[in-house]
Amino acid sequence: MKRPSPPEPELPEEGPSKGQRKREAHAAQDLGEQLVGLPDAELKALQLPETLYDAIVDARSITSHGGGLRQRQYIGKLMRKIDLGPIHEALAARTANASREVQNFHRVEAWRTRLIEQGPEALAELRHTLPDLDTAGLEPKVKAAQAERTRGTPGTASRELFRALRELLA
Repeated sequence: MKRPSPPEPELPEEGPSKGQRKREAHAAQDLGEQLVGLPDAELKALQLPETLYDAIVDARSITSHGGGLRQRQYIGKLMRKIDLGPIHEALAARTANASREVQNFHRVEAWRTRLIEQGPEALAELRHTLPDLDTAGLEPKVKAAQAERTRGTPGTASRELFRALRELLA
């Protein structure tokens, strides 16, 4: 004779696992730590809820390790209640902008180095790259920077050349 099987326990509704909830909480806390490092103007531009904004500002002034840890956890808790999409987008745009600025800086630096090392040949190539370039103002700066380099003394001529190139290549 078969015994009747015990009734199956009812399972709770399927939702994110405990591990997934923890990963999301840690991701929100990490994002909050990035927000703590933002300048005030960029933080205000995100238009965060007032409680979250105040918690982030408060976290900047906490010097105690334990207190800072608790404050970052609190920020993570607050962030779990809001939509993080716009914050992720703003931080991605900020990173992309910083990357463009670094690339532009390296481009200007490379041209300055080439102009100092190669002189007229590099200036002719720059003129070819930028057809409307007025080289009359740039030639004396290149010569002054070359003279600085031969003397072995860092000075203002190289910086002035960099500034002029940055304006031209912007």
